[in-house]
Amino acid sequence: MYNVLLTSLEDHLFTITINRPEKLNALNREVLDELASVIDEVYTNKEIKGVILTGAGAKAFVAGADISEFSTRQSEEGKALAQKGQDIFSRIEQCPKPFVAAVNGFALGGGCELAMSCHFRYASENARFGQPEVNLGLIPGYGGTQRLPMLVGKGKAIQWIMTGEIIDATQALNSGLVNAIVPQENLISEVRKVLSTIISKSPLALEKVIAAVNAYYDRNLDGFAEEIHLFGECFGTEDMKEGVAAFLEKRKPVFSGK
Repeated sequence: MYNVLLTSLEDHLFTITINRPEKLNALNREVLDELASVIDEVYTNKEIKGVILTGAGAKAFVAGADISEFSTRQSEEGKALAQKGQDIFSRIEQCPKPFVAAVNGFALGGGCELAMSCHFRYASENARFGQPEVNLGLIPGYGGTQRLPMLVGKGKAIQWIMTGEIIDATQALNSGLVNAIVPQENLISEVRKVLSTIISKSPLALEKVIAAVNAYYDRNLDGFAEEIHLFGECFGTEDMKEGVAAFLEKRKPVFSGK
């Protein structure tokens, strides 16, 4: 179905692997187009309850954009490319199902931006992060100037973007860019473990968690008001009634997603 993506679905967890190891999984036009398609699949396939995004091979998650496609582009084409990337990455960020990046190696430029668009990130010990676009006379275009400050703060973000510095997994963990560091051979299994715990909860509650937290960063929304609205909506669900009943009856809830 896909040329540059590998996908698998097991126990309701959908793994998407960007499969261009010979190019360190760089984002070219084909990868972006297929990411747009696979995200549609995530949204519409009811069997998918959680998503793992990773890169093929041991060296890279995504080492950046495919720079060979940049040399002939002019200003308007650059704007269109940034818009396309931002639209795709925004759909990951807004996805109602948990979307986790398993960063196995380099996550640079567009790769770092792709990882940041996921709801959270686990990193292998050899992971490296950075926004080195200034070295090409560019700035991040797929949301990096916005999401990196959200995650690590303005001071660190603007320094890293202006210097093009590449940071290691420990720096990423200490700055809040990633949630955990695990040995590379255990990376996918650890992400599967945490996602399995997450998807055992009410899918409706998870959807509202994502929406409420994202509202904090949406200039058009009052995050507190949005939380009140979403909290109230939970009271109209069968899952909420089941969760409360299970708590009172001292048993595990069985959520239906209704």
